[in-house]
Amino acid sequence: MTIIKTKRFILRPIKKNDTELIAKYANDKIVARNTATIPHPYTLKDAKFWVNKNLNSYRKKEKTDITFAIEIDGKFAGVISLDKIATYHKAEIGYWLGRPYWGSGIMTEAVKEITRFGFEKLKLRRIYAHVYLFNPPSKKVLEKAGYKLEGIIRKEAKKGEKYLDAYLLAKVK
Repeated sequence: MTIIKTKRFILRPIKKNDTELIAKYANDKIVARNTATIPHPYTLKDAKFWVNKNLNSYRKKEKTDITFAIEIDGKFAGVISLDKIATYHKAEIGYWLGRPYWGSGIMTEAVKEITRFGFEKLKLRRIYAHVYLFNPPSKKVLEKAGYKLEGIIRKEAKKGEKYLDAYLLAKVK
């Protein structure tokens, strides 16, 4: 799998030894609230399952999801992925970052890098994201990376018993 190096971080495959930090950073109420699939509480068992799922996914020839660990100073810091990949067409971007790294511009830079990867290496024409209305920092990350607001999708997701509206943002080539 591809490794993307920048001056501030590395985007690389998930590793088994990331498991403890994944569990630590994902077990944050705000991280869980702002993502579609992270439950709260998030346990070490959840992290082990997710790591194994990604390790198995890396072995598949046809990839519908590509997940990168964000590594800062040799340590796991978060995740960024392209999901629901439709070959030569589109993919959905998703991401989260451990709280110690918030507000540093890391995620905007990571979004720019994975977007470039999607357009150049995967030959995608559209990369899009859903951001819950109560998460303006994530919307701002995407806008700084060149994504444009396309609208609001009502009841786009269900978390627990709640239906959530989301912004739809996209970047096209």
